[in-house]
Amino acid sequence: MKEIIEVRNLTKVYGKKAAAFSALKSVNLKIYEGESVAIVGKSGSGKSTLMHLLALLDTPTQGQVLIDGENASKMKKRKVNKLRSNRFGFVFQQFFMNPNDTVLENVLLPLKIAKVKRSTRKKRAMTALKIVGLEDKAKNKANNLSGGQKQRVCIARAIVNSPKIIFADEPTGNLDSATGDKITDLLFRLNQKGVTLIIVTHDEDLAKLCGRVIRISDGKIISDKRQRAVAPRRPAAKKVPVARKRG
Repeated sequence: MKEIIEVRNLTKVYGKKAAAFSALKSVNLKIYEGESVAIVGKSGSGKSTLMHLLALLDTPTQGQVLIDGENASKMKKRKVNKLRSNRFGFVFQQFFMNPNDTVLENVLLPLKIAKVKRSTRKKRAMTALKIVGLEDKAKNKANNLSGGQKQRVCIARAIVNSPKIIFADEPTGNLDSATGDKITDLLFRLNQKGVTLIIVTHDEDLAKLCGRVIRISDGKIISDKRQRAVAPRRPAAKKVPVARKRG
């Protein structure tokens, strides 16, 4: 397997002197293309800090994050931003959507940031919405959607740039079990198509769906095991359609 992310002696300290707190302590880790990885730990264990560093959303106090063998700390800010925009997709528990914009406008945002040609933005955004089964909601305001629909919009936004890696931070944390099943089904369909999936969670059932589980406690990795992943439960309701070419 191709190595796509490596971290070496990764340390993150917040605060200074007597108020200093080590959220991560000399973490070493490699992630490979196409993996499904769960990073599991209790609240305050350092799991979200690790994900933010892996995703280049934060910078380490010490250590290195290598993306495809290249040290991110030596990249210019513009290159880091471009890499995040073109290679990574993000699904967060809090959604981070503009509630007064339409669904389509929210999904279009990464394309604007990536400076994709205006002529192709809408087509790509509508394709992403079709994949998550929300093309009929494109003109709806985001604040008029249910929690599950908002999370599906977040997935559409995450995949609109055809990312190589999706980072998902507690993606089903605020959802009921039936809606959560639909979200996990979507995420693992993408993984089956070759997208590397990195999920931060405290949900053991969600972790069982991944092929690898990294457990973290007090800022340190305490176990890193590959496992036979359990197939996601398919939603009992109508399945979310997958976009297909029509001939």
